[in-house]
Amino acid sequence: MAEQQKNGAPQPELSELLKIRRDKLSELQAAGQDPFQETKFEWDATSQQIKDNFDAMEGKSVKVAGRLMSKRGMGKVSFCDLQDRDGRIQLYARQDEMDEEVYKKFKKFDIGDIVGVDGEVFRTQRGEMSVRAKNITLLSKSLLPLPEKFHGLQDKELRYRQRYVDLIVNPEVKRNFVIRSQFIKHVRDFLDNRDFIEVETPVLNTIQGGATARPFVTHHNTLDIDMFLRIATELPLKRLIVGGMDRVYDLGRIFRNEGMDPKHNPEFTTVELYQAYADFNDMMDLFEELLSSAAQKILGTYEVEWLGEKVSLAPGWRRLPMHEAVKEYCGIDFMAITSDEEAVAAAKKIGVELPSTKEPTWGNALYECFDQRVEEKLIQPTFITMHPVDVSPLAKRSPKDPRLTERFELFICHSEMGNAFSELNDPIDQRQRFQKEVEARAKGDDEAGMMDEDFLTALEYGMPPTGGLGIGIDRCVMLLTGADSIRDVIAFPTMRPL
Repeated sequence: MAEQQKNGAPQPELSELLKIRRDKLSELQAAGQDPFQETKFEWDATSQQIKDNFDAMEGKSVKVAGRLMSKRGMGKVSFCDLQDRDGRIQLYARQDEMDEEVYKKFKKFDIGDIVGVDGEVFRTQRGEMSVRAKNITLLSKSLLPLPEKFHGLQDKELRYRQRYVDLIVNPEVKRNFVIRSQFIKHVRDFLDNRDFIEVETPVLNTIQGGATARPFVTHHNTLDIDMFLRIATELPLKRLIVGGMDRVYDLGRIFRNEGMDPKHNPEFTTVELYQAYADFNDMMDLFEELLSSAAQKILGTYEVEWLGEKVSLAPGWRRLPMHEAVKEYCGIDFMAITSDEEAVAAAKKIGVELPSTKEPTWGNALYECFDQRVEEKLIQPTFITMHPVDVSPLAKRSPKDPRLTERFELFICHSEMGNAFSELNDPIDQRQRFQKEVEARAKGDDEAGMMDEDFLTALEYGMPPTGGLGIGIDRCVMLLTGADSIRDVIAFPTMRPL
């Protein structure tokens, strides 16, 4: 495969370029100058530090390190762009200002090589802040040529597969991962400051539970049993609430054996938290404060743009019961419907069909009307509350209507950002709901949960009234970065093998 042509001139075949670079490495090794034997380089400044403090640093000696991204030579003078963790800065190398042998070696360096530079901060005649090189050390040899900025790594799938190259030639993508790190730190600080304790729950479980999802299954050889990678951390965390740890959270990876699309990756990150003596209203207050404060702290504004929409994260988000949302957007008043048959018929009338694995109930009809007709219309932050009990096996029933639960989901730009309950703490009701899950599973619903006898035993010891909340970290980072695909905020997304 030939490389891109520059200025109409044919370029060497890639295999020839690879040979040239390997020959250079062999020459260095034969001369006892193997760059891979270098163990460290003690730099003391970055490109951005030099630019931010140029007046104070001008004329001072510095040591910088990074990757050569361009070389422009004019005989005995060379200019290079050095890329480090903060950005780029120009290097100025002049033969009569350096050891002659060092300069000759430097002239053979390739774009992509990693170097350490001893030099002096100065400004060129054209006014560009630069480092005047006194010595340049080759720290690592790049044996593969980098793709050109505008002709190379543009294919998104290749960028996801080779994130290391993506970060080199498209350094702006690093912003997403910096914001991700800042958001995760903000979540931990926010919860720690409210007396929550971070705990770790099992990734391998003998029972699938805590959510409605298809799990990954693995096998434990010593015990000779199949185990499930966790689809949620809910049930272990609520066991800790029973044990008297009143505020707990787990921030980590979740695994669901489901489809992949711009909003879904088989492994993703959540934070689940539980607070004793609280309810889902407290969780709404907490979630709103957490996410709005994150925007203000990380971005310096409540206003963001995501999926082509302008969104305000300023506090005061709408709180809307699911049946009222369906009435507003679909014209169906489910609270005036008393039978399952009438509810299913009303849903079908507007073109909403119930999945074959779902029972034709009032609650399932209400949920499907919302899911298929309303969710896509929710742009500004909206808490959808009071979900049907049929789709909420772990949430406490509403004292006002036993068909509903004290549950909410937050939607922004028709995307679910989090899910919360007033947690069910009645072991008798919980057993009945687990039994319905078991029956659904027997009918072929492999996303339905299992009977968890140990969790029921825990509830029988008594769990205080508790509010629980699960937040999708990846979705929140997508919102804060404006990313339209979850793969843009996960450094190493799941990809189909080549």
